[in-house]
Amino acid sequence: MTQSAAPTPNPANAQATANAALDPKVAATLQAEALSTQIRSQFPVLNQMLDGYPLCYLDTAATSQKPQSVLDVMAQYYAHDNANVHRAAHQLSARSTVNYEKVRDQLQQFLRAKRREEIIFTHGTTESINLVAFGLTEQLTAGDLILIDTAAHHANIVPWQELAKRTGAVIKPIPLAQDCRLDINAYRALLALKPKIVALCHVSNALGTVNPVAQLVQLAKAVGAITLVDGAQAIAHMPIDVAEIDCDFYVFSGHKMYGPTGVGVLYGRFEVLESLTPLLTGGEMIKRVSFEATEFGSLPNRLEAGTPPIAEVIGLGAAISFLQTELSPQVRAHEAELLHYLQSQLRAVGEVHLYAAFDDNIGVVAFNLADEHHQDVGILLDQQGVAVRCGHHCAMPLMQSLHLKGCCRASIGIYTNKADIDRFISALTSVKALLL
Repeated sequence: MTQSAAPTPNPANAQATANAALDPKVAATLQAEALSTQIRSQFPVLNQMLDGYPLCYLDTAATSQKPQSVLDVMAQYYAHDNANVHRAAHQLSARSTVNYEKVRDQLQQFLRAKRREEIIFTHGTTESINLVAFGLTEQLTAGDLILIDTAAHHANIVPWQELAKRTGAVIKPIPLAQDCRLDINAYRALLALKPKIVALCHVSNALGTVNPVAQLVQLAKAVGAITLVDGAQAIAHMPIDVAEIDCDFYVFSGHKMYGPTGVGVLYGRFEVLESLTPLLTGGEMIKRVSFEATEFGSLPNRLEAGTPPIAEVIGLGAAISFLQTELSPQVRAHEAELLHYLQSQLRAVGEVHLYAAFDDNIGVVAFNLADEHHQDVGILLDQQGVAVRCGHHCAMPLMQSLHLKGCCRASIGIYTNKADIDRFISALTSVKALLL
């Protein structure tokens, strides 16, 4: 009688069986760590030494690192498809145009926008906000009110100040409550003044606090305000549904979401986008030109003058695919656990001041070591291979409200692991021993 061969053991199944036998919480942690290892392996920049120390990158809020898939598609474009998009008759341009416009379709799905024409490519969040602020110039008059979140990045403050200079509009900051969250009661009181524009941040780049943007937008719309949400710090950490938020504009940058620098996105409600005066004019955005007059083209082209950042847009498409594949609910939960761990470990160091460190924060922990200057702390951490950001984080009004000249900021991403945080805490402990 022939005996069938025993099945070959499957290590993955064996590990899954072993995990199932563990406490569910332990099993979930082990599975999350395995996912984290798999994700981290896709980022070549993390595999390097700095002055004899392995790189510990905790500056993702400033710019995220890039997975190999993003690097590969950009290299592919330059090596095989490099040509300007739209209108050319040759094959290289045709391929480039198809790949470029595919990303617009990706973004429509990614953001749940109604129309592909509502997706405008820019060079980053800053340009996106400038495009909107300039485009609304003809719609404002002297005395019109613009409300701005006190925790806003400078990119969501300065363009509105310039708009106010051009039109005579008035800017008022939306105050923060004592806990550093936006003060809802003060916001309601300001809305009673019937502002024309309300500019908000989704997630504070300096503190990591999260605004209830859907609620804030709904309140603003009730008084007829145009709403813009800066999503630069939210886009890589959570699903974004612009229909659910119901804002007029949502803006973000590719380099904050594991994509290239030099590319950003302006989502705008179609009818509001159509009303904007173009910031840039010239090629690509026209329908007809003569020396007597120029007729602008239709959306999205009318707001995308000149040669766009083609390779960067294609790289952004790869970053979107990466997030859609890897940013599962389980990975998001693991990232939240790491942020809580980072907060608790910083508290345990002692002599560390944390700012607005809440359980529902995203991505960022702001801190100072005793009364030491934040730059000194950052430099000493760098000497041990730990990269954090130090300064006012392009949020000087926020720092003023906190009575700070600046602070340190440790920020995490999809590739951060517990070992990074442990290394950071060990390095900070040695800095404390040196300075205090």
